Amino acid sequence: MYINREISWLEFNQRVLDQAYRRELPLLERVKFLAITASNLDEFFQVRVGGLMLLQQSGKGHTDLTGLSAGEQLELVRLRAARMVADEYMLMNNELMPLLQQANLAPLGIDELSETQYSALEDHFLSNVAPLLTPLAMEVERPPVLPSLSIVLGLELQGSTGGECRFVAVVLPESLPRRVHAATLGKDGYVLLEELVAEFIGHLFPGEQIVHSSPLRVTRNGDIAVAEAEGGNFAREMEAVLVARKFSDCVRLELPSATSAEFAQRIAALVGADEFSTYRVPGPLRLVDFGQLASEPGHEQLKVESWLPAYPADVDPGMSMFENIAEGDILIHNPFESYEPVIRFVEEAAQDPDVLAIKQVLYRTAKNSRFIAALCRAAEAGKQVTVLVELKARFDESHNLDQAERLQRAGVQVVYGVKGFKTHAKITLVVRRENGTLRRYCHFGTGNYNEDTARLYSDLSLLTCNEHLGADASQFFNSVTGLTRLMRFRRLYPSPSAMKERLLELIAAEEQRARRGERAEIRAKMNSLNDPEMMAALERASAAGVQIQLNIRGICCWVPGTVEGQANTRIVSIVDRYLEHARIFSFGNGGSPLVYIASADWMRRNLDRRVELMVPIEDRRLAARVQAVLDACFRDNLQACLIRPDGTSVPVPRDERMPAFAMQEHLQTQARQNARDRERAGRLTLEPHRPR
Repeated sequence: MYINREISWLEFNQRVLDQAYRRELPLLERVKFLAITASNLDEFFQVRVGGLMLLQQSGKGHTDLTGLSAGEQLELVRLRAARMVADEYMLMNNELMPLLQQANLAPLGIDELSETQYSALEDHFLSNVAPLLTPLAMEVERPPVLPSLSIVLGLELQGSTGGECRFVAVVLPESLPRRVHAATLGKDGYVLLEELVAEFIGHLFPGEQIVHSSPLRVTRNGDIAVAEAEGGNFAREMEAVLVARKFSDCVRLELPSATSAEFAQRIAALVGADEFSTYRVPGPLRLVDFGQLASEPGHEQLKVESWLPAYPADVDPGMSMFENIAEGDILIHNPFESYEPVIRFVEEAAQDPDVLAIKQVLYRTAKNSRFIAALCRAAEAGKQVTVLVELKARFDESHNLDQAERLQRAGVQVVYGVKGFKTHAKITLVVRRENGTLRRYCHFGTGNYNEDTARLYSDLSLLTCNEHLGADASQFFNSVTGLTRLMRFRRLYPSPSAMKERLLELIAAEEQRARRGERAEIRAKMNSLNDPEMMAALERASAAGVQIQLNIRGICCWVPGTVEGQANTRIVSIVDRYLEHARIFSFGNGGSPLVYIASADWMRRNLDRRVELMVPIEDRRLAARVQAVLDACFRDNLQACLIRPDGTSVPVPRDERMPAFAMQEHLQTQARQNARDRERAGRLTLEPHRPR
């Protein structure tokens, strides 16, 4: 039984919003989840709604797995999204804003200001805001295109002697903070930038009267692909895509509910929005900005208690990473365990005179990436450094272009991915000279090389010098940089050449065991499931009696279509303080489970149209640790939701006789305990290792 992908994603975002509705959570944690919901919805409109609109305009008549046309999907999406937006503002207006007011964290209205405060803000506007504003006349033959996702103030102006009105748009600069503070407003007092500009914008139009004003926000189609022509300059083509996004069609127009109907119609006509794409909201635009309240220092009593990552028990900080890895494979589960050893691995490789070569795939990196800095140092030191930078990482293209240029200036050999495919694999290979021979050290992960998101996303890393995995890593890089075919490997399973085939084999093997009356089991954790072949294989396996447990954070387009399959299958989704991002697959294999981690979800795009990697966890101790993560997924009775046949979800029913259990809290506690146990055992040296 299939569920529409877009509706499934919106139901995932509802689970995020449901966290903001939890009154037992601290206020700023609830505000954070509301902001995440709004941010997710922004990207959904840019990519998914934008893509559906293009598909509808093409007139190709394509339908999804559930038989819905693009137009039918758009209708469902708009109805569901409108309900979600209404829920967001109901929560903000009825619960969160009053609580923010009690904590003196709500924005002040202009009418609440004293004369002294009002004068101070007017001075601030004239000195620090007005010089940055650029009014754009919209009543021209070719009006300027308003930028996507920015807050814009729309103005209707009339001369002092009357006559026709004209429409002007003022884009609020992203360089200005949304919350405008002034000393006279008190420690935490602020007004919203759009309120400040609307109040004093008359200074920019002497001799004219402001008839109407309203903030507005346009969302433009971000689903624009790069044309990978033969012999073309890929970086230049990507720059063209970034320009095209600025001028793409409007997929959503947001306006305050108080905006008059006539004024709203005029704005909609100017930006190219129809009635179905216009959303009237009863509160401030761009709710995502309120999430900054949760990330700024202060007001700790309104936040959840911070969890500091434990240093991985398997890593001795007094030894080099090469010495650590040589002692045995290392598994790191961030952010419960520190991601620092992964960064150290690359930084030490850049500095180590015995390291001859470093190869790495970069998809999304931090703004001030330590990985980029280390790779530059390595190249400048004369090492052979090759980096595959994926320019098609959506909404990170500009950043990746900048990083690629920086790497090239340092002497790094930069490759821009594989034609026709996104390279999404998470892999680093370091070649080191030891005792007259060359030894390969590898890192494989489920998450990006990004030290910022490593504190927010739950991911797994494998550090190893296994000979077979090292040989496969070399073959992988030779394939993607030399544009040769991804052949069969000894241990690794890449997509698009081998991963899906292997997964289907493993599912079929469990199905055959079930048909023979043997115990058969599939357990998996991923972000999304929508690949038709994978879903069909799961359908057959569940009907045959395979016990299937899936933890799918986001899109889930499958639930069993038979009574037998539903009895054998349990699908849960967990939303908690960290974003669940690790991909883990386990197959019973007759009592000797086969365990894998991967960069790929079970989505058609990952398995058929991306370069990904699935890595076996062969060390029994580490495989048991990975299995324990799955155990925790399916024990969670506080943060987990059950996915229902219609795609909606409900909290996992909790038997009051069973103790409360939250997976992330358990993993955090376990990581701390493991670190303490090893420290007590005296196996950690006190002084950190200092590279030569």
